[in-house]
Amino acid sequence: MSSDPRIILGGRRFDASRLRALRWLPLLILVPAVLLGSYFTVPAESKGVVLRFGAFSSIADPGLHFKVPFVDQVIDVPVERRLKLEFGGAPSDGATNRFQISGSRERPLEASMVTGDLNAAVVEWVVQYHISDPREYLFEVRDPELTLRDLSEAAMREIVGDRTIDEVITVGRQEIESTVRDRLRELSAQYRLGFAIEEVQLKNVNPPDAVRASFNEVNQAEQDRENMINVANGEYNKVVPKARGEAEQKISEAEGYKLKRVNEALGDVAAFDAVLAEYLKAPEATRTRIYLETMAEVLPQMAGTWIVDSQVTQLVPMLQGGIAPEVK
Repeated sequence: MSSDPRIILGGRRFDASRLRALRWLPLLILVPAVLLGSYFTVPAESKGVVLRFGAFSSIADPGLHFKVPFVDQVIDVPVERRLKLEFGGAPSDGATNRFQISGSRERPLEASMVTGDLNAAVVEWVVQYHISDPREYLFEVRDPELTLRDLSEAAMREIVGDRTIDEVITVGRQEIESTVRDRLRELSAQYRLGFAIEEVQLKNVNPPDAVRASFNEVNQAEQDRENMINVANGEYNKVVPKARGEAEQKISEAEGYKLKRVNEALGDVAAFDAVLAEYLKAPEATRTRIYLETMAEVLPQMAGTWIVDSQVTQLVPMLQGGIAPEVK
């Protein structure tokens, strides 16, 4: 019996001690692999969806976590990242949007819409959103982004189809944005997309290229009309209030003159009644008083005039300064 510790395998001779050392090699490989696969890290702006044997298990917050090696799988979902869907714009070269063809300068058909007054419009808009429920995002809908895009287009067509072309292009933009946003929130919750709609923003809203020149001319004419109306209203507001003020001023002056004349007349009547009452009490005395008061008012205005009795024959001695007066 040989005492050689070597083993012959396949015609080759091996050292038995070395073969016994190799049996620990799988363990040395497996242990680090198990240790490395027993934890995972979730980024700050994400949440980790843990799958166990391919089925949903739990949701992990940002940070370091442990898992079952070779059994659990983790998918990072960026729940804090703001996402965006663009509609209607022609992409530039090298665009990464999978819904638009890079290098194509034609506007996609999704931008062409018909308004409520049967006018055509080219509408470009943006939907901003973020992932609010990672479980719904991953498991409820096969392609949530494509679904949200289809829902956005359907909601925009619905709302634009209820408005006139003027509302879509000018005064109704903000109301359309808020209505589409609320409608998308309702549909997103109904379809369980796992999205939270933050904002819907209209960008460029124009008529089709074929009629844009005519449409701009119509808008210019309407603006000119509004401008002329505003100018006319300004002149009206400047002239009419001034005329009304002058009329009210003249009416006030006439009313004042009227009151003055009426009060003077009433005063004269009251004075005459008072004199009449005194006259009825003492006619002769009243007549004399009236005569004297009248003479006191009249005579100072008759300078150079002497009123004498017709029987006076020597007038000259009565004069002062020798000036011949007018004799009556």
